[in-house]
Amino acid sequence: MEYIRLEQDADGIVEMILDQPGKAVNTMGAEYAEAMADTVATLEAMVADGDIKGVYVRSGKDTFVGGGDLSSMLDAPKQMSEAEATEKFDGILDAKRSLRRLETLGVPVAVGINGAALGGGYEICLACHHRVILDAPGVQVGLPEAQLGLMPGAGGVVRMVRMFGCQSAIDWISAGRKFKARQGFEKGWVDETADSLEDMHTKAKAWLLANPEARQPWDREGFRIPGGAPGDSAIPKALQGLFHFGPGNVINTTKDNLPAPKAIFACVHDVARVDFDTAEKIEARYFLKLLDSQVSRNMMRTFFFQLNDINKGLSRPADIETTRVAKLGILGAGQMGAGLAFTAANAGIDVVLKDISADNAERGKDWCRKACEKNRRIDQQQAEQLLQRITPTGDYRDLSDCELVIEAVFEDRNIKAQVTQETEVVVKENCVFASNTSALPITELAQASSNPENFIGMHFFSPVEKMPLVEIICGELTSAQTLAKAFDLARQLGKTPIVVNDAPGFFTTRVIGTTISEGATMVMEGVHPALIENAARFNGSPVGPLSAIDEISQETAYKNGEQAKADAEARGETPEQKPAALLVERMVKEFGRRGKVHGGGYYEYPQEGAKYLWPGLKDHFAPEGYCELPFEDVKDRLLFCQCIEAVRAMEEGVVNSAADGNVGSIFGIGFPAHTGGVFQFINAYGVREFVSRAAELTEKYGSRFAPPQLLLDKAEKNQLFV
Repeated sequence: MEYIRLEQDADGIVEMILDQPGKAVNTMGAEYAEAMADTVATLEAMVADGDIKGVYVRSGKDTFVGGGDLSSMLDAPKQMSEAEATEKFDGILDAKRSLRRLETLGVPVAVGINGAALGGGYEICLACHHRVILDAPGVQVGLPEAQLGLMPGAGGVVRMVRMFGCQSAIDWISAGRKFKARQGFEKGWVDETADSLEDMHTKAKAWLLANPEARQPWDREGFRIPGGAPGDSAIPKALQGLFHFGPGNVINTTKDNLPAPKAIFACVHDVARVDFDTAEKIEARYFLKLLDSQVSRNMMRTFFFQLNDINKGLSRPADIETTRVAKLGILGAGQMGAGLAFTAANAGIDVVLKDISADNAERGKDWCRKACEKNRRIDQQQAEQLLQRITPTGDYRDLSDCELVIEAVFEDRNIKAQVTQETEVVVKENCVFASNTSALPITELAQASSNPENFIGMHFFSPVEKMPLVEIICGELTSAQTLAKAFDLARQLGKTPIVVNDAPGFFTTRVIGTTISEGATMVMEGVHPALIENAARFNGSPVGPLSAIDEISQETAYKNGEQAKADAEARGETPEQKPAALLVERMVKEFGRRGKVHGGGYYEYPQEGAKYLWPGLKDHFAPEGYCELPFEDVKDRLLFCQCIEAVRAMEEGVVNSAADGNVGSIFGIGFPAHTGGVFQFINAYGVREFVSRAAELTEKYGSRFAPPQLLLDKAEKNQLFV
């Protein structure tokens, strides 16, 4: 069986069917490139003989084409030699030439998009004169390469610029936009929608027969790029501003950590100034440069391979049948509980929202009502259906037929124990009970349950309706069936679940706690707070450690610290008194700086205007002036502490896979995305080089940077974290 087969109908239309042997999804690797070149050559001969009236491109699979073969991209030599780069460049141009020959055959070319057409898959569609898409769930078009540190490399930038203009091309490609069928039609990415496969085939073929002279707009005489181009004699002012200020804005926004947005911006500018064939060469050079970068390798490994592995069940018990929850109970109708109710109802799940009173529960449903109004993707009818799925109540008996219950009450052991026991009185014996907690040990919380094997932790992140991650925590007695059911619910909610084992702080809270503590330690050392915050942002973190704890609240951190201290003492351990904990205690008890929601913490939050650092930081911690510290040391301290703590967590069996750690650190706590996560950061840095730098930081700043034995063992064997 060949990758591409040709079938001609009675009307003279040739169907070009992409159906890669042995693959569930068509990909654009070497096999595709060879097949496409041979197929186009055959079509050219048929056109020359006058045998065909048009070409209909479609897929023989449930999806269209998934894009480039990322496995081969990831396996490409790191830092290619000149000869390797030349060979790769020539291969990219050969693949482009096939699509260029397809769109200039001399007969009309239409494509039927029956499934996902992403990346290279949509670039094939762009090379066709007419695009018909099946309007069905899961069918989408897009150019998501930027989300993997790349850019389109099969003519996508060149054709998008010529179809939509420079501004739209930059916006859409840089954002890695994807559109469902109807959205794609509204945006102009496709030309027609179809209700069924048969309708799609019929419409595509009808268009071919009705448009025998079809050509691409850019192949018509007098074509001008929509909105103007940099080389125009009278370039519009908006475009002048775009190319004058845009590059600086990109660098400032990304702190120069992400090469793809810069390359996309530059490529759009350059390809808009030249003819089509030259533009294709320019695009190939930019694509190849990104392909050779460490950032793209980091992002491909984590955001494609590892993320897909997790969502497919990497950490889920493999021998247990998949389940779906029809009715979900939620205890607590505050912002977290209401957010969970909204998310579940939006996923089609019936929800019982329980609070201490019916009025409190109703307020939680009101929150959901307002969330519907704010969400532009939810129309009035959808909102009504969503809200009908939510039953607010103050009565535990309404939970009786729920298959799974999530408690989202205060982080108080006694309250959590009480609601656990009161819930178990009314639910079925096999009902799974999940505690939404960020730090309280699940094994200890499960002691309140009469069925600890059904008890599990599900740490959702706020705001739950937007944050993509769920950290699932297994207690010592949690059964495999309970884990599987919690995992399946997370996927049903549209979340990415990572699975960890029980320990103080689990994984995400434990890891982010180190960088928050490191920030506090540097404040006490007299380092300028602005230097600390800027170092985090230059690392690629969304916020600095001081801003982060203000958002969480100093008071919450203080209470959690006191609880952790009490837990350690209860276990017969002597809790370590860390400098950061002392600072939190002073901030709360001595200075009354309890966090953003309480009026201020490290920052002041005026009612009008931007926040600013609390002047008391200098008065209390650097009255004689701030100390000087190398900026690279500040940056590394904030990153290395997290990576080292992640390795400790793996060493202790809290996290079992680098994939869970990488995805959890980025999606849950904002570890810099371009690094690929805590473990991939070590891999990319070089395991041995990381150990060496950690030793330097240990000598200068303390034993918390000392490499754990697992890290030393990896370095000795020169092994990566996988």
